[in-house]
Amino acid sequence: MSETILLNSDAIRSKLNRIAIEIIENNFKEQEIVLLGIYERGALIAEFLAQEIKKEQVNVSVGYIHIDKLNPLKHPINLNFEGSLNNKVIVLVDDVANSGATLFYALQPLINLEFKKLQIAVLVDRQHKKFPIAPDYIGISVSTTLQEMIYVKTKTGMGDAIAYLQ
Repeated sequence: MSETILLNSDAIRSKLNRIAIEIIENNFKEQEIVLLGIYERGALIAEFLAQEIKKEQVNVSVGYIHIDKLNPLKHPINLNFEGSLNNKVIVLVDDVANSGATLFYALQPLINLEFKKLQIAVLVDRQHKKFPIAPDYIGISVSTTLQEMIYVKTKTGMGDAIAYLQ
């Protein structure tokens, strides 16, 4: 199958910088913003966003959600965050929203929390959702066929990442 590059590394950094600014603007009165990155590439994006948000003197923390993306119901979903998430603004972060399944299941460890606000940020949003997930922050939205998939590849972090359609 052929690959079509949707975003090169410069475009990804630009999209993520814009998302960071939007997160700040939509939460400007908040004491703290918590970014929960879905491991692995969502975690890299959350870390990148946190660096950008900190440049604006905003208090931001990063945590991680570990989920088996292929079999989310067969393995435990683990939330790794130091401290309490109650009464905080939480932004769930992933690289691509394909069907919405990963983001949907990643919400499981958050269900019993009393957070202040829950938002979703993705680098690439695909238009074929099976689950009722609507990201608040989107780098790029792509209409695809059901047979096409979107991937984000990286070697060392978001600085060398590319997003492509296959």
